[in-house]
Amino acid sequence: MGKISISPANKFCPQTLFLYGTYKEDGTPNFGLFCWFSYCWDSELAVMACIGGEKLTKDRIKANNVFSANLVNESLLPLADYLGRTGGYSPGKMDIPIEIERGEVLPVPILKNSPWVFELEVTQSIRLNGSEVFVCKICNTLVAKELEDASKSVEERMRLTAPIAWAGTMEEGSYFPLNPISSGFTGRLEDA
Repeated sequence: MGKISISPANKFCPQTLFLYGTYKEDGTPNFGLFCWFSYCWDSELAVMACIGGEKLTKDRIKANNVFSANLVNESLLPLADYLGRTGGYSPGKMDIPIEIERGEVLPVPILKNSPWVFELEVTQSIRLNGSEVFVCKICNTLVAKELEDASKSVEERMRLTAPIAWAGTMEEGSYFPLNPISSGFTGRLEDA
């Protein structure tokens, strides 16, 4: 396959989507859609989340040093798309029907229908030019009971989770289901 050089881009490097949950100053929940999320090691498994630009979610994370990261799956995609395209400072953004619970360990809002939720505490933040990286301790992980059923194969649990990935920019990006069954790929090297 021939290659050409282009400017920096992540168009074909899919990233899993998460809805970050915070509480506003008045105690009402706020959720924003993000994908610059990954893992690191800080004497234990940790999370690093980068947020670019000025956003209410970033303001609230900086104010409280805690937030939830709710995995977006196929059933949450319409809600995630709305929350990602509606600015946090927009009045009425959260005036929608949404099932929210309180975190079990941290004072963070979580989405009842997300199959995998991290309750995160910021241990360090790194300011960059136009964004900020939050290194976070995973204080709790809430998962759908079915995902801890060892009698189910990884493929079955992945199908139950039905995560969504995104690649590109808001203008040209697309959402993609990460369903291993629909593609026929089982995750085994011999199938690749």
